[in-house]
Amino acid sequence: MKILKTGTTICGVKAKDGVVLAADTRATEGPIVADKNCSKLHRISDTIYAAGAGISADLEHTTLWLAHNVELMELNTKKRPRVQACVSMLIHELYKYRGYKQCAIIIGGFDNTGPCLFSVSPHGSSDSLPFCTMGSGSLNALSVLEEGYRDGMTLEEAVQLATNAIKAGILNDLGSGSNVDICILEKDGAQHKRSAEQVEKRSHVPAPYKMEPGTTAILRQQTAQLLANAIITE
Repeated sequence: MKILKTGTTICGVKAKDGVVLAADTRATEGPIVADKNCSKLHRISDTIYAAGAGISADLEHTTLWLAHNVELMELNTKKRPRVQACVSMLIHELYKYRGYKQCAIIIGGFDNTGPCLFSVSPHGSSDSLPFCTMGSGSLNALSVLEEGYRDGMTLEEAVQLATNAIKAGILNDLGSGSNVDICILEKDGAQHKRSAEQVEKRSHVPAPYKMEPGTTAILRQQTAQLLANAIITE
């Protein structure tokens, strides 16, 4: 079986008053760019979103399953779901498959404990972090996050840092590309901004030069007879 690399750059940054998730918009099928503007930020609830890297079908199914279960929990408890409860559901589901569900997910949200940010690996392990990144362009994004992050950042600063991190992944990783999607999660809800910044803009090749007759001097001429004798028979 041939294993294909899945390309993506996603990241999350925890700010003083919320959480910022960001992702690129390129979907690949091996060496082919299948979609230039796909969405990798998935709604789980009004104040919880997930950024996904890995196999697209696995991510769509898993995040939809998670959103349905979180909604059922909210209806049963009559309370806004906590991010930690959402992460617990996800890691128990992924652990059953021992990594065969190719879902690397960053979950961010705001609950009664404040802003929360978690990274969840395909095997089901999780970490609570102030900033994180996953995907094939994560090393490039991580260098930007480590350099620019500081405690107590405002949401505007976190948005700019997350945007710069995704841009680093797009410009240095062939599996990431196109635009930057941003999701800002605050106490009152979420703002999902599609194509907040376009990194790779389409360029047009200029028209070919039109040379006037006689512009280039003829240095030498030679005439050759290509067909000496032609015999046509019917």
